[in-house]
Amino acid sequence: MIVTRTPVRIPLGGGGTDLPSYYTRHGGFLISAAIDKYIYITVNKRFEKSIRVSYSQTEIVDSVEEIKHPLVRESLKFLNIDSGIEITSIADIPSNTGLGTSSSFTVGLINALHTYKHEKVNAKELAEEACHIEIGLLKEPIGKQDQYLAAFGGVICLDIDRLGNVDVKPVRLSEDALDQLESNTLLFYTGIRRSASEVLCSQNQGASLNQEQVIRALHQIKKIGLEIKKSFEKEDLERFGNLLDQHWQTKKTLSSKISKEKIDLWYDLAKKNGVLGGKLMGAGGGGFFMLFCNNGKNALRKIMEQEGLKEMRFRIDFEGSKVLVNI
Repeated sequence: MIVTRTPVRIPLGGGGTDLPSYYTRHGGFLISAAIDKYIYITVNKRFEKSIRVSYSQTEIVDSVEEIKHPLVRESLKFLNIDSGIEITSIADIPSNTGLGTSSSFTVGLINALHTYKHEKVNAKELAEEACHIEIGLLKEPIGKQDQYLAAFGGVICLDIDRLGNVDVKPVRLSEDALDQLESNTLLFYTGIRRSASEVLCSQNQGASLNQEQVIRALHQIKKIGLEIKKSFEKEDLERFGNLLDQHWQTKKTLSSKISKEKIDLWYDLAKKNGVLGGKLMGAGGGGFFMLFCNNGKNALRKIMEQEGLKEMRFRIDFEGSKVLVNI
């Protein structure tokens, strides 16, 4: 029996510049943090030759090709495992909510399967193999952020060159800055679930066609990501909050699917009640809202609760994908 635990992430700045449609022309930069909400994967040798996969559905099949779950099917094929295995997954949060659950699932699954085969892989290898499966094989219109955060954990910067090579650098955070980040950053679930692929398609198309508005916005988002890194290193978390607001206003120009009238109303209400800045997680369109608030957090919590938003408290995860059990 093997159990892995893999964190999801909150993007802090530069998101979108990790898409191949952008970084292959201009290079990407982003800063993001893994949090203590996890995807758990269990892998066990099965007595029968069949394959059993249990997630929101349960599949029992005789061959890998019959598996409907694309990430499981392609991961087993990639690692040359074709029979006699049972895989289950449990998640702390719902899928399609902007926190990178699909990539955390993939990284955790690959980690468990390598362990099952008695193979040791490092965080970089886990991240790149997950990228290969999701982007290379399944052609998902996503970037490299989610896989790297799931594999490495912590608060990290990703520098991506035009060939797609990723340089991972931990952010220098003092204990005080880390405490401010964890205590003043609030996550609220909007109750809206959406497909990141659908939201990202129009942005990807705009970047691929080199549309001036999209490229200009992504240039600005990358610049904001660099400024957020500086604000952390200078322990200026108020500056971080203001930069989040700039990030959100710029991000909304990428696609009409990123925000909705209801989301804009919630954000305006939050800004009137002490929030310096915030943004929807991931591609946008729904999922979790991240808001940075120096003062009046309890009042903000009550207001957001009255609007039907559910808070999810969190701390930063510094371990990344981890094998918890290997019996």
